[in-house]
Amino acid sequence: MKPPAFSYHAPTTPAEALATLAEVGPHGKVLAGGQSLIPLLNMRLAAPEHLVDINGVTGLDRIDVDADGVRVGALVRHARLEADGAAAAAVPLLRQGLRLVAHPVIRNRGTTVGSLAHADPSAEMTAVLALLGGAVEAAGASGTRTVPAADFFIGPMESCLRPDELAVAARFPRPAPGSGSAFVEVARRHGDYAVCGVAAVVTLDADLRIEAARAAYLSMSPVPLVLDLTEAVAGRAPGTADFAAAGRLARDRTEPETDIHATAEYRRHLAGVLTARALREAADAAAHDTAVPGLDPTGTRSAR
Repeated sequence: MKPPAFSYHAPTTPAEALATLAEVGPHGKVLAGGQSLIPLLNMRLAAPEHLVDINGVTGLDRIDVDADGVRVGALVRHARLEADGAAAAAVPLLRQGLRLVAHPVIRNRGTTVGSLAHADPSAEMTAVLALLGGAVEAAGASGTRTVPAADFFIGPMESCLRPDELAVAARFPRPAPGSGSAFVEVARRHGDYAVCGVAAVVTLDADLRIEAARAAYLSMSPVPLVLDLTEAVAGRAPGTADFAAAGRLARDRTEPETDIHATAEYRRHLAGVLTARALREAADAAAHDTAVPGLDPTGTRSAR
């Protein structure tokens, strides 16, 4: 199908883009990579009167890595961020999640910030931002603001962005020292939306015992769901922790819905299995990253 008719705008500066958004108000949509918007237009599930194409706007294609984490501009493509070694070293969960976003061809065009603005609870990057406690920078006619992930996603396909605002960047915090991460999911086919996905971060203390364990879920709730599962594995070495117990805890705390792809019962089952797997991989990564002489990477002290 072809999209319905719309007026096309191609601003070249942030100020021009914001002025255009203020002018068209709720009748406009922002086009960055088009990963989700173009299919919605072609299927006529979205019919904006104005399309504001920001691909010509300068200054929105930067990746900045510092001591606090990674800042991603609105026009950074998934593929570019996935390939950025400095970003992956600072926040490994970025690359772990990005490799699961659709297919390479789509990642070549789709933008990470655009995915966040689309606010799809089945999307990998919404879970990454929520789990890490990141934030989105929004600019509008009245100024700029930084919105924490916990406040940014307010419903399925719905963010707190106002019609006259543009998401100009996202900030992904650097994990605490001694942390490891992992991202696993089950989809009907590689590249499809996940039936259930789990991102996990595990932090070890100075004795290589688990200090904190958290997980975020996609396709399980209207907005990204983040669970603190520390109580199930705290104080244990990665090699002896009962990750299955953490999986059962997660399964009991999720309330997915049945749809054409899976029943709620099957999704809860996946949440339990994938949580255990993701936490185990994250704990192993943390143990290897924090390994010191005399300590086995699994967290068990080696014989002397």
